[in-house]
Amino acid sequence: MSNTQEPASPPGSDDMQTDYVVGQDNIEGSLGPFGFDIHNRVFAISALSSVVFIILTLVFPDRAAGIFQSIVSFSTGTLDSYFMIVVDFFIVFSIALAVLPYGKVRLGGPDAKPEYSYLSWFAMLFAAGIGIGLLFFGVLEPVYHANVSSPLNVPSPFGADGTLNPGAIADATAMGLAGTYLHWGIHGWAVYVVMALALSIFTYNKGLPFSIRSAFFPILGDRVWGWWGHIIDILAVFSTLFGLATSLGLGAQQANAGLNFVFGLEVNNFTQVAVIVMVTAAALVSVWRGLDGGVKRLSEINMLMAVVFFLFVLFAGPTLAALAGFWNGLEAYVTEFIPLSAPFGRDDDAFRQSWTIFYWAWWISWAPFVGMFIARVSRGRTVREFVICVLLIPSMCIFLWMGVFGATALEQLYSNPAGSLVKEYVIDNYSPELSLFGMLNELPLSGMTSTLGIILALIFFITSSDSGSLVIDTITAGGKIDAPRPQRMFWATVEGLIAIVLLLGGGLSALQAGVTATAIPFSVVMLVMCYTIVKALNGELQRIK
Repeated sequence: MSNTQEPASPPGSDDMQTDYVVGQDNIEGSLGPFGFDIHNRVFAISALSSVVFIILTLVFPDRAAGIFQSIVSFSTGTLDSYFMIVVDFFIVFSIALAVLPYGKVRLGGPDAKPEYSYLSWFAMLFAAGIGIGLLFFGVLEPVYHANVSSPLNVPSPFGADGTLNPGAIADATAMGLAGTYLHWGIHGWAVYVVMALALSIFTYNKGLPFSIRSAFFPILGDRVWGWWGHIIDILAVFSTLFGLATSLGLGAQQANAGLNFVFGLEVNNFTQVAVIVMVTAAALVSVWRGLDGGVKRLSEINMLMAVVFFLFVLFAGPTLAALAGFWNGLEAYVTEFIPLSAPFGRDDDAFRQSWTIFYWAWWISWAPFVGMFIARVSRGRTVREFVICVLLIPSMCIFLWMGVFGATALEQLYSNPAGSLVKEYVIDNYSPELSLFGMLNELPLSGMTSTLGIILALIFFITSSDSGSLVIDTITAGGKIDAPRPQRMFWATVEGLIAIVLLLGGGLSALQAGVTATAIPFSVVMLVMCYTIVKALNGELQRIK
């Protein structure tokens, strides 16, 4: 049975007219009592491919691990310049849209009004693209980049013999934080700008279905509802699945490490799989309760706990050193922005290939997930305020968090290198999942705050799974946003299973491989989107002149 809901075309959107009806290719009431409402081709291919991947990885774990490692090596070693050029282009493209006349176009048409106040909108922008990364990388990256990976080859304060050189501390600290800001700042948010802007323009201004394939209507016309569109949406599903699986896998590793640190629970695959299973079960409950009763409530609780957690670290630790570190890192980030972004003429491969390229792939793989969310809350904004706010507001919040956490850990490290757990976990015996707990151990109430860190990680874990399953379900339901709950529960389960098989199939290398493998083709999709965005905005400019 077809859905008869017509797309809500705004006045004047006749440059992209189509007879397509949202959900017209769906199969409703299938799969017996589950009552699925699915796009028959996108759902079937995505689901079947996911199941086959899970089975093959479990049956042939050693071979899978070898393949995963080869993908990582190819992506970071051969395609490193490509990824850097692509993401740099997204920044230039986003800024150009803001400063050119395109910036005055309003998402939803000239009479559209924002649905949310600036404060609410800013809060949702921050929450949209941030999850387990704040906890997993907030201490790890600044310490590692300052002392091991050395962005732009700034010397580590620790010499070859392990002796601390106090004169090198200031530069290393600033550059370690600048390298962290690079990975979590406007480069990544420019990726989200492209995706969210495309979805917003083609949905709100052109009246097309809320689907990634709609952005390709200027090129493909009505063919976008056929196999070309199916391929685009399937790529988006895989990109989202593997991006989320990476976050879930890292979250499981950190939760396991925290449980070991606080309660002595053994660190192994079995425990991490058990964590993923329990959190996926909680996500299923959240999905069943719905957006308001589930993920919204959890997100509110999580944001409050995160603010309390941040303020405790700021004031219980070396407050002035933490704030100074944040500011000096920001200054270094601005000063060295172009050298850190350069795709060529670099000899800091340990930093660029092992870290930056993975991040650029990760941001691209998360683009459908976060871009859809940002688009849903940004109707009524002009392109100019949209670009400026999405690039800057979340970035500054992240810089503050990671600046304070990173500078606190670095102050602890350099004050007492011999007895620093941060040094042990990040430099001497690389255990990234323990880095946060090493920093908390040197603050008051370490047992309580470490437990809070575990809880935060788990809730981030749950909300990411719930929100991600909503996005994947929208894509595989032909653009519908009100498909039956069992479909979201299906995808939440698949996300958890993929995270499990990636962990069993090679740990961090497998997680990185899953991200980079899907980011390669999807980066091409996003580059084409830039052309269609400009084409759509040209039509909008003609109407408001």
